[in-house]
Formats: sequence, structure tokens, C-alpha cells
Amino acid sequence: MSSKPLDSLRPTETLEIENGLTLVPRVKLNLTVFPSETSSVTKPIDEWLLKRALTDFLKTSFHVPITVPEEDLRIRRFKDLGKRKRVEPVADGTIFIRDLEFLSNKNEDDWEVLEKNFLDWRSSLVEKMDGIQLNLEGFKFRLGVSIPETDDFQGMRKDWEAFYAFGNRFSAGYSRGGSGRQQPDTIVLRGVPSRWFAEPRVSSKPSMLVTHTIFSTFGKIRNLNVAEDNDLGDKAGDDDGDIVAGLHCKIVVQFERYKDFYNALKVLCGRSLQKQQGSRLKADYEVTWDRDGFFQNTRSHAPERSGRMAETAADSYRSGAPRRQPFFPHSGYDHSRPKRFKGVAIGKNTVELFGSSWT
Repeated sequence: MSSKPLDSLRPTETLEIENGLTLVPRVKLNLTVFPSETSSVTKPIDEWLLKRALTDFLKTSFHVPITVPEEDLRIRRFKDLGKRKRVEPVADGTIFIRDLEFLSNKNEDDWEVLEKNFLDWRSSLVEKMDGIQLNLEGFKFRLGVSIPETDDFQGMRKDWEAFYAFGNRFSAGYSRGGSGRQQPDTIVLRGVPSRWFAEPRVSSKPSMLVTHTIFSTFGKIRNLNVAEDNDLGDKAGDDDGDIVAGLHCKIVVQFERYKDFYNALKVLCGRSLQKQQGSRLKADYEVTWDRDGFFQNTRSHAPERSGRMAETAADSYRSGAPRRQPFFPHSGYDHSRPKRFKGVAIGKNTVELFGSSWT
């Protein structure tokens, strides 16, 4: 496990934590594809052609080519165009950029400078991609690109500062800073594999003990809750095949100190969880801060979670026993097999993909 202070971690630096897990940096972008105003779409967009147009754009439009493997570009098509409203996209998806080595400056030791350079590069990436025109099989489309709220730490910080500054004087789930100001202290992590937080050779369900050990990397824990992520499938929709019943869990962690909460959220934001031990599996989770007072709302139903973690460890671990954690089925989506094409022709300002292009 890394012993480097969390508040000096570079944005492109990995962090080893407990239980054979590593946090690896990545950039996640949300994509939406709209038909242009002059284009009348009569059939679902070709997923393979769209992926090729986007990956070629990233390779050829920047000073340092950006390479994205096919599995890190996920597209969901609007299949029934007859039910689509005019303002709705014909497709959406996400793109993950994991190879960020070109942003590492080993000669620069000031992590604040490195962080600013990284954020400036990410903003310029979004600005350059957002609004580009795609020409696929004679149909014109407009691409929308944005940074997810759960990957925007600066945006979340502004949210909680405004949240506690206006009309939330009596909100729960916060700690008080030295100046007496209310500050958040609880993070919510969704979409992490249950097995990675389970006790080996005991159960495939997440363990409170293992989870507590892992998140103690970030600081002293006051309260902890681990449960199956029953709402993840509903949130994802019917087309998300990555969501399989019983495989993901939701983790809520309340820290003793605001500083530990702050550093934990900042480190978890913009990274993926990678499992070692002979595999390179990654979990692209979502993380945010708790604005709903989770532990206050559940205190009457779970008295064992109302005290400090160190004082009620035995009760907390019992609350995570398999018999207390029901599983519910989740909906999923189906990845169709990509169509195969034979070649790409590149012109001066346009890349043609057998009838598709971007300009």
C-alpha cells in the first residue's frame, strides 16, 4: 500500500490501497449524438461507424494522439426512432481515456501546477470535441460532450459549499470545521464489484470488515454501510449489459474529519478501481458526497450504526453478514456484435469510413 500523502497525489498518479486494489487515473466523458437540423434519420445509427469516427478524431486532432481501445468507448443507440422525440439524441454513451502518461511531467514537483495543467487539458479536450459534426452513411450528426458530475471534483465542492451556505443549517451528515462552518463528511460509492470487498473463500458478498480495512486508507471512519446496489440497474436502463444481478454494491463511508473526507473524494474522483492478482479488471464506479444525511435517516432502523465505528465494530460487522443482505435482480443491456469493415480512407480534412466521416 502506498504511504504517500493523499493531498499531494498527482492527478495522473496511481494509488495502491488494501486488499490488492489500485486506484488508476482516467478521464471519463459523457457523449450524446443528435441528428443535425437538416438531417432526417430513418434508421438507428451505425454503432461501429460512430466508434471509428470518434477514435480516428482522437488520434488525428491533437498534438499527442489519444488512443482509446474499443472496449473503452461504449455506445447505446436509440433503437426505435419512431418513438423518439425531436429533442432527444439518437445515441449516447461514455468514453474512457486511460493512457495519460503523456501528461506526466517528472520534472515538475508542484502538484498544484500539475493539477492545473491536467484540468486545463481536460477542459480543452471537451471544448474541442463538443459540437463536432459527424457524417455517417450520408447522415449528419452533432456530438455533445461533457464531464460527468461525479468526475468533477471542483464542481462537487462548489455544490456542497452552496448547500451548507443557504438554508441547510440543520442538515445532517456533516462535520464542523475549526471556524464552526458545516462541512460534509460522507462519501457514496456506487458500481463497485461486490467480490472485491468480500472475504476470500468465505462469501462472494461484500464484507463490512474488508470494506472498513480498505477505506481506512483514507482516514478514520465514523460510520460505514455496505449493501447491494439495488437501484443501479434501474438507473442504467434496459440497454446496459454491464449491470448483472448481485455483482455490484453501494458503499457509504462517513469519516471522522472533513480533511479525510475531502482527500478521499478527491482521490476517488477521476479514477477507476483495478483488481490485481493476475488480472487487469477495472471498475468504473461513480462517487459523490452525501447530501441526504444517510446515517441520520437510517439510525432508527439500524441502531448499531449510530455510534462510532471503533466502538461498535462487532455490531457493524454483524450488520454486514450475508443473511442480512438480500439480492435483487437488475436489468441489463445487450452488446451487439460489431459489424466488420475492411478499410479506412483518409483525406485532407475528412476521414471516410465507407460512407462515414467526421469533419
